Amino acid sequence: MNKKKYSLGLMSGTSADGVTVTLVQNSPFKTLHSKTYKYSPQLQQKLISARSFAAAELSELNFELGKLYADCVKKFLEEFKIDKKDIFVVGSHGQTITHNPYAKTPNTLQVGEPAFMAAMGFKVVCNFRAKDMALGGQGAPLMPFFDEYIWGRGKPKVMLNIGGVANISVVGRGVKAFGFDTGPGNSLMDTVVQDFTKGKKTFDAGGLMAARGNIDEKIISAMMKNKYFKIPPPKSLDRNAFEQNFIKQFLPKITVGNINDVLATLTMFTARTIAFGIQKFVLPKYKVDEIVVSGGGAFNKTLLKNVEQCLPGIKVSLVSSYGIGVMEKESAAFALMAKLALEGKINHNPRATGASGKTILGSICL
Repeated sequence: MNKKKYSLGLMSGTSADGVTVTLVQNSPFKTLHSKTYKYSPQLQQKLISARSFAAAELSELNFELGKLYADCVKKFLEEFKIDKKDIFVVGSHGQTITHNPYAKTPNTLQVGEPAFMAAMGFKVVCNFRAKDMALGGQGAPLMPFFDEYIWGRGKPKVMLNIGGVANISVVGRGVKAFGFDTGPGNSLMDTVVQDFTKGKKTFDAGGLMAARGNIDEKIISAMMKNKYFKIPPPKSLDRNAFEQNFIKQFLPKITVGNINDVLATLTMFTARTIAFGIQKFVLPKYKVDEIVVSGGGAFNKTLLKNVEQCLPGIKVSLVSSYGIGVMEKESAAFALMAKLALEGKINHNPRATGASGKTILGSICL
């Protein structure tokens, strides 16, 4: 019997801008405290470019990030006055460096060496994606399990998480819960802002720049022809699928005169890809009248307004209205999934990934 009260979850998303640490109460499940520890601009850039690293560089980065994770957990427990003896398990997703579900040998790689947290006395569950891929799945998205666990008994709804990549889960009474990556989340807008400002800004805060620009429908029409959008789920993406090369292919040289227009176009394009995924693969089968948003994209008011415009009649709300902070949902999910793994219980939704059957995801580091 687990007598320890809490579990910790760590999540660093495809935007690679920081690690979110969340404390959850084990029974009944409830998020208690959460904090995001920002990465330095240098570390963020290193993580984004790490897919091209040599083995020695990647190994060093794995240990650098693992040590940082341990330091953040130590700070977190001190800041919120939590006794580490009350922590049952730490669930750490790690930082995705590359995700290749369509490769000859499908593969995925997350870094952030868990041994540093294990050396502090914690049981750590990590490497959540690998076993799903060993069972023929794409290794992503993993959130549909959590979304079904929390919201599966309620009214059918779409849970939309907008990180670097956007993904959805469809859950509720009468729904065989599933999900998939719809396409880009914040990646295109963030890349443009970072490049244009030479790193002084990392995103379009609140979508304010996009709100001042004009949308180019011709560019959106061309970008929407990308074959990924029409592939039926299960399907998932690596962040780099919608980054520099995609931007260079479709957009003009970015200048002071057109930066707002470019961001307006990319923000609407991102909304259209989300709406297209929902219209093509969700609405023909399930009646949903609410989309519940989490992730960094939840702060982009222009993006949310565009999603609402693209899906008339469907309410767009924030996951915070259900008691879970918009930035803590994914880390809370990995806390729960780690707890279940340590208890030997299923923490997996194979309908979302295409795996051959339900299993227990995660490697345990003691």
